[in-house]
Amino acid sequence: MNWITSFVRPKINSMLGRRDVPENLWIKCPETGEMVFHTDLEENLWVIPASGYHMKISAEARLKYLFDNGAFEEIERPQAVQDPLKFRDSKKYTDRLRDVRAKTGLEDSIIAGVGTIKGVRAVACAHDFSFIGGSLGVAAGEAIIRAFEVAVEQNCPVVMFAASGGARMQEGILSLMQLPRTTVAVEMLKEAGLPYIVVLTNPTTGGVSASYAMLGDIHIAEPGAEICFAGKRVIEQTIHEKLPEGFQTSEYLMEHGMVDMVVSRHDLPDTLARLLNIMMKKPPHQIDAAPSPDGAVEEPDAVIVESETEPMPAVEAAEAVANGPENRDANNSG
Repeated sequence: MNWITSFVRPKINSMLGRRDVPENLWIKCPETGEMVFHTDLEENLWVIPASGYHMKISAEARLKYLFDNGAFEEIERPQAVQDPLKFRDSKKYTDRLRDVRAKTGLEDSIIAGVGTIKGVRAVACAHDFSFIGGSLGVAAGEAIIRAFEVAVEQNCPVVMFAASGGARMQEGILSLMQLPRTTVAVEMLKEAGLPYIVVLTNPTTGGVSASYAMLGDIHIAEPGAEICFAGKRVIEQTIHEKLPEGFQTSEYLMEHGMVDMVVSRHDLPDTLARLLNIMMKKPPHQIDAAPSPDGAVEEPDAVIVESETEPMPAVEAAEAVANGPENRDANNSG
């Protein structure tokens, strides 16, 4: 074997060989099949530009686009037992936790933080569906409860972004126990007279939809989100009937009075700010102006209400936002 065969040819082959291309550079729209470059999708808050389909988005990204200038203080979660049942399915639960933490960089399925939304100070919690389906376990329950405690301590409202498959089966009855515990936390917030707004995203199902996700003063849903307790197929097999088209989607639930409004992801910060301004009864001079990226101060788009100590009822607040000038114009145009 000469030097051409042993050295030159392998070198040429390596130079001309296929380069490794990173995965997920292009994302396919589940609705239309359109291919979108990943950076374009990130810049558009993971909403497909042409179809408007709302892709899943990480909890951290949610909080960054929600809070002014993407700045928030993460609420430290209490320590929780990692594997109380010593559970094992296809692999040990401890191994599953280790693997998903390494993959996502998260400690658990909930991130909670404190920041300002168009100048309104608030606590926000967000599920991350990439962490075992956003499931609710002991650690997630502790994080949610602590977030509500911080909200009461700091006298500010709570915004919850729900995206979950339900209770975490690997923690058995202890995960189910988080349903009443988080319900008590919601009641604690309401007893303090503070607003609680839930944003239902795709999907919100199972035990989460049977507890704190459906206990808000106002329920907002992202377009096309699946919101249910049991899935459509399970219900059809149980009742032996075909369910209507669009059953359990955001739009269907709004038509039937289960949610108050369906709002695009791009419009959520403004909508939430208007709702919180009304519900907290903040007159314009009490609302902190939110700085824009160029350093200029922008006046928040607030609805002027009377200054009172008691928060406005949720129904009145939702109607005030739903009947705002932009919505009246849209309704009149139809």
